[in-house]
This record gives sequence, C-alpha cells and structure tokens, in this order.
Amino acid sequence: MVKKSLFQLHWFFGITAGLVLAVMGITGAIWSFQDELLQLFNPDVLKVEVRQEGVLPMPELVRKIEAEQGDKVAMLWVQPQSDKAARVFFTPPPGERRGLMRYADPYTGKLQGEVAGQGFFDLMLQLHRFLAMGDTGRQITGACTLMLIFFCLSGLYLRWPRKALNWRVWLTLDWAKKGRAFNWDLHAVFGTWCLLFYLLFALTGLFWSYEWYREGLNKLLADGPAAGEQHKRGEGRGRPGGAPGKDAKPLVVDYDAIWSNLQAAAGPAMASYNLRLPPAGGQPATLFYLLEGAEHERALNTLTLDPANGQVKKHDRYADKSFKAQLLASVYALHVGSYFGLTGRILVTIASLTMPLFFVTGWLLYLDRRRKKRQVRAARSTLVPSNAQGNGWLIGFASQSGFAEQLAWQSAGQLQAAGLPVQVRPLAELTESDLNQAERALFVVSTFGDGEAPDSARGFERKVLGQPWALDNLNYALLALGDRQYPHFCGFARRLQAWLGERGATSAFAPVEVDSADPAALQHWQQQLAQLTGSKPLAAWKAPEFSNWTLVERTLMNPGSQGSAVYLLGLKPQQPAQWQAGDLVEILPRNSPQILEQFLYGLGLDGESAVQVDGLQESLLQALAGRQLPNSREHLVGLHAQALVDALIPLAAREYSIASIASDGVLELIIRQERHPDGNLGLGSGWLTEYLPVQGSVNLRVRRNSGFQLPEASVPIILIGNGTGLAGLRSLLKARIAEGEQRNWLLFGERNRAHDLLCGDEMQAWLDSGDLQRLDLAFSRDQAEKVYVQDVLLQQGEELRRWVAAGACVYVCGSLQGMAAGVDAALKGILGDEALQRLIEDGRYRRDVY
Repeated sequence: MVKKSLFQLHWFFGITAGLVLAVMGITGAIWSFQDELLQLFNPDVLKVEVRQEGVLPMPELVRKIEAEQGDKVAMLWVQPQSDKAARVFFTPPPGERRGLMRYADPYTGKLQGEVAGQGFFDLMLQLHRFLAMGDTGRQITGACTLMLIFFCLSGLYLRWPRKALNWRVWLTLDWAKKGRAFNWDLHAVFGTWCLLFYLLFALTGLFWSYEWYREGLNKLLADGPAAGEQHKRGEGRGRPGGAPGKDAKPLVVDYDAIWSNLQAAAGPAMASYNLRLPPAGGQPATLFYLLEGAEHERALNTLTLDPANGQVKKHDRYADKSFKAQLLASVYALHVGSYFGLTGRILVTIASLTMPLFFVTGWLLYLDRRRKKRQVRAARSTLVPSNAQGNGWLIGFASQSGFAEQLAWQSAGQLQAAGLPVQVRPLAELTESDLNQAERALFVVSTFGDGEAPDSARGFERKVLGQPWALDNLNYALLALGDRQYPHFCGFARRLQAWLGERGATSAFAPVEVDSADPAALQHWQQQLAQLTGSKPLAAWKAPEFSNWTLVERTLMNPGSQGSAVYLLGLKPQQPAQWQAGDLVEILPRNSPQILEQFLYGLGLDGESAVQVDGLQESLLQALAGRQLPNSREHLVGLHAQALVDALIPLAAREYSIASIASDGVLELIIRQERHPDGNLGLGSGWLTEYLPVQGSVNLRVRRNSGFQLPEASVPIILIGNGTGLAGLRSLLKARIAEGEQRNWLLFGERNRAHDLLCGDEMQAWLDSGDLQRLDLAFSRDQAEKVYVQDVLLQQGEELRRWVAAGACVYVCGSLQGMAAGVDAALKGILGDEALQRLIEDGRYRRDVY
C-alpha cells in the first residue's frame, strides 16, 4: 500500500512539477557557465592585456573608473595578475536594487565596451530562480525543489532491486531496448546516475528559496552568530543595491586605507578581491578576498570594515572555520559544482541538462499506462455502471489459461444485465473481509492438470483453504472447469466447495462442472444464474467464431531425427488479426481423405450426397470430415446420409501455442506429428502436418492466454521448455526483442543436437546480437547418460538464483508429464518451496503445459 501510494504521488508530482524542474535544470546549466560563455563571445571586452607592472591599486583604479563613468562605484571585483576584466557595479538609481554594471581594464582603469549576451544570462537567472515571475515564481521554484527531494527518495525506493549490491542492476543502460522498456530504463537508470546530483541541487537550492531553511542551515552549520551573519551577506544577500533612507548619512570611502588593510590581510598570495560598499554612511563595507591555491572559488576570506577610515572590525578566514561552517560558506560552490573543481562543474551541468529527460520519459510512461488502462476498460466494456440497489455480487476467478477469467466476466455481464452490481476479482486477492462483506458470491475456477489449483490460485489454497473463517452469511454458486481425462476431475474446485461448506456457506444451487468447455454445461450455468436473478434465460454464450486461415508454409524442422517429425507452419488470415505473445489458437481438425474413404466403405453411401450441417448444405464427405468417426460401425449400418451425420459428434478443437508475434505478419505454429500404436497419425497433427495442402483453408480462432503473458515491468525473464514447447517461448522471446528487452535466458531441451535443435540458427543469431543473454541446451541422447532440461537447470542453480533475485519471471512451456514436473521439482530444489510459492503468488512463475 505504501509503495502504491508513493508511486501515485511520484507520477502525479512528476507530470505537474516536471516542466518547472526541466526549465530550472536547463537555465541553471546555462547560467553556471556564464563567465566562460561570455568570454567566448566577447573576447575583446572581457579579456585584457596582462602588464608586467600589475593591476592598478584600488584607489587609483576606482578614481579612473568613476572619472570616466561620471558615477560612484558600489561594487568592484578584480582578479590581479589575470587577463580578465574587472567587474564594476555603480550606485543604483533610487528604488533600484542594483545599478549599472560595466567591465574595466584593471591595468589601465579604462572602461570596456558593451558585453553581448549579458541580458540573455540575466534572463536565465531570472527563469532559474523566479521563472521571471518575481516572488510568485520564487514560491513555485521553491515548492518544485522540495518535490525534487521527494522524487529522489521515492524513486530510489520504488526501483530498489532485490539484488541491491549488484551495481549493474542500478547503473547499466540497455541501448538496444525500445518503446516502454527503453523509456523506463532511461528514467530509472539515468535517475540513479543523477540521484546524488539532484539531491545536492535541491538541498543547496532551497537556501535561496525559503528564509526558514536558510536560518535553519545557519543554526545547524555556522560556528557562531557572526559567522551566520557573514554567510548571509556573502552568499548573495549583501550585494549592493537599495536606496538610502531619508536620514541616511552620506557615504564616505577611504580607498587608500581599505587597500592598505586588504594588502596587509591578504598578502602577496591574493588571487581576487571583491569590495561591496553600503548604500549610505554609517554602515560597514564588506571586502572578500580569495587566496591563490584556494579550495574553490567560494573559499573566501572576509573583511568587515568601516568604509570611512578603512578600520577592520572583523576578519573571517575560511581556513579557520570548522568543516560544517566551510560547507555553509560554500553553498553556492556546492550548488554549481565548483566545490569539486572543473570536473564537478561539468558533471553538475550535465546532470542539470538531463532534467528534461525525466519530464519527457515520465510523461511517456504515464501515457503508456493510460493507454493500457483504456485497453482494459475496452476489454471489459460489457460491464456498465449499474444503478440497481441491493447487495453486490462478488465474482472470484482462478484461471490457468484465461478461460475461467473469460467466463467470470461473462457471468458478471449476465448479473449486471439483471440490474445487480458486481465486482470481479482474482481468487488470490480475496480475503476474509471480502467474503464476509460480499454475502453473495460466484466462484469460477479451473483445475490445472490432475486436481491442482491454477498457478495464480496456489497461494489462495495454501493460505486460505483450511482457515477457520466463519462464512455463515455467504451464499455462493460454483462453476468448475476441468478435464475428465484426469482422475481428479475438477479437484481444486471440489476442495474449494468442501471448504466453503465446512465454514457454513450455503450453495445457491449445485456446483456446475464443465468438462472441456462443454457447451451444455455452460448453458446450464447460465440458466441457473437466470433463475437466481429472476431474469429471463439469455442466449447461450458463444465463443469467438472460427475464421478461415490459409496455410502458406510448412517446413520440416528436424530432418533425420530419431523422434517424430516436427513442422513449422505458417498461417495467414483472410482478415487482419491480432494476438499477444503467449496466446493460443484453437483449430478445428479434419479427417483425412483416406480415413473417410475407409469409413464409408461398405456403408453403401455416396460421399457426394447432400446433407445439412448447421443449416448449410454440404456433401457427405465434407460433413464427415468434421465428425468423430467411431472404430465400430455396426450401429451405423443402414442409416441414410443425413441420419449418419446427425448420429456423429463434431470434432473438438485442438489447442496449440502460437510461435510468432502479430508484427511478423504470419501466425506460426510448431507441431510434432503424433502416431497411434497402429501407425496412423494423430487427428490434429496429422491433418495439419500431412493432409492439409499448402494454400489450403484452416478453421482457426485465437484465444487469449492471460496466465502466460509477458510482465508489464522491465524485468529479466527465464524461458524453460522442451520440444514443441519452444513455440510459446519463441513468441515471448520475439515480443521481448521487439521491445528492446535483452535480459532473456532460454533453457531448451531435445533429443540430438545434430537433428533436433529447433530454430537453432535463429537462437544463435539472437545470442550473437545480445537479444538473448543466455542460452543453455540439453540433448538427452547425445551422451550415454540422458540429460534433460531440468538437469541443466540444476547445474545453473546459482545463476538462476541471481536472476530471480534481480526480479526475473520464469516461464515454462512444454509437456506436463516429465519436463514440466521435473522443472518444477528442480526449481523447488534451487529456490526452496517457500520461495517458489512466492514466485507463483506474485505471478512470476507462469506455465503453459499440456
């Protein structure tokens, strides 16, 4: 909750204050090199000829300048024995804070010409400190500076990696990334590089924004009140300006005495001096001087003296100050980086210039989040706000491949159509409070494999089932999805039902168990919901319709293999289609012409006889191609063509992992031929790899696989699979590469390297380009002792722990028996059962197995 709140504040302040900080960063960087840039563009004005006799003494220099200008000097800044012109401020007009500024030759006293660009730099300073808006702008820049501190600290917390001691995790930028991943890297990695600089900017910049902050620093760091007062003047608060009051005494200045005392105090090692006179008599003057070899430009020594007679009232030496007082006197040098020399100035300037980067990338990331939220809202557009009164319905779902989630949303739509308010939540998020407050609930849950909970609900089963919660007030209905080929059909749903009953919850009607998406069972569920809500039964839910796709490519991937043939299939739709990496396809297979010929032989029927199928006229052969053909035909002898078709069950769709991404333009599948003991090819694989001609038509629909999607965050991924399980992993890897993500590790297993290295050239190209960071292969038949992918995983256990600690997500695709079970056991051995459970509950361990 804290992290989420910090994140919301971070982006909200970022998109509001980010522009101001970007302006402050650019203008501050420009201003910090004002002197060098002005000298570059005004060499004739700002550079003078160095004379052997040295600069004029202060009294003579002031007299010559005042005589030529016809005005009194208010501030004089000179660097003896350098080629830089002296800077002079004259007495300001009434009501003005600062008078005219001119440059003079300190060796001759002659005033120099006008400086081109000075107005531009004055504007930069006004924008940097006040946004050119006066005191209102100062308040805005001050508030944004405080926000900058918040950005630094909250950003550090939000991106804190699991393996915090690995410097590469913090500071490495992957230039090959694209899109959101690259923007996130720019924002996070550059932010880490600039973090200390931005904290330095903010903590020193507040000195000029808020009086309370300045006073606090003085109390905290100054050696004494006098030092604090000196610093207050020395860091920009005591510059000449302001008109004297009506009763002010005329200012009298004894330059000879001031010069004499300065020479006595500074000695021959004086590198520069800066005299600042008060606006009227009776007030002290301040004389700063810098010694050769000083630590930085603001390591100033200060003389406070009476301008009328040059008597020194106080002498503050920088070297005599404590370290904390020296820091206080060096606030400006710290702010611009000169405290650390020229290198520090350059680094600080670069950091300042990158400030707009965070505003731009922050906005891009924000807009990307908004776009994804709009997509989610569009996907759930069937649920509209309900004005109905009464208790709301809680719908909890647990899905492995996304089908249960789809049915949960369809159930929610049916309830809402009846005027009932609903909320749909993953089962893993439900708490005791949620169940107690809901009073009415629907549970739509699938069972994974032989009685297991879906990966997303394993934490719920471990933490919740068995808890002694009192749920007497809960009235629920349960839709269970499973496959009767497994002994423990709908095992997880039945355990959930038993626990709810033990806790006192009452069932609104008997649980509806669905075998392999049986339409009749789903229709029964809809009818029960209709009775529950008192609404009329709705039309049966319809899955997305199959559409015609064309087989455009079929390539044998493992010629010479000892195992079954594996083919790469390329399919193109008649209409444009989209899918996400990790999604599945459902294909309606067809019986081969040879099988149909054998089936009809002896039945006395003409294959070209016309029959009706779903209201459409087809030939008997066409109709039988989509029907399950029994091994025994005795009960079918004597039936006419239409009766024969009506007596046979339609073929069920076959499900395959997609091996490509939509931008490839071709939907690719990797399919292994399956053979029965009698030598015949399996129905689905035989149709697609052997009997369907290239350019032939396929009935296909794409199905979302929500449990096997890529993570939204820019984190590493570990892909583990064997055989044709490479298909699902390949689509994920292609999507990652398209997004510029290179922290990808693939572990793949097959029989022999020489014949079964599927997509081997492609893998090697990804490895060479850096798009695949690691590739580990296992070939079980290339040595006497069989080696499987789970064995390689165990060998790389230490590396796996490092990747997981860096936030990696683990994806497994392939056979459930053997590989997936072995990988699961290996992961438990490497990470520990508790750590693996956390990965599952956090959605970082995802499986597409069959």
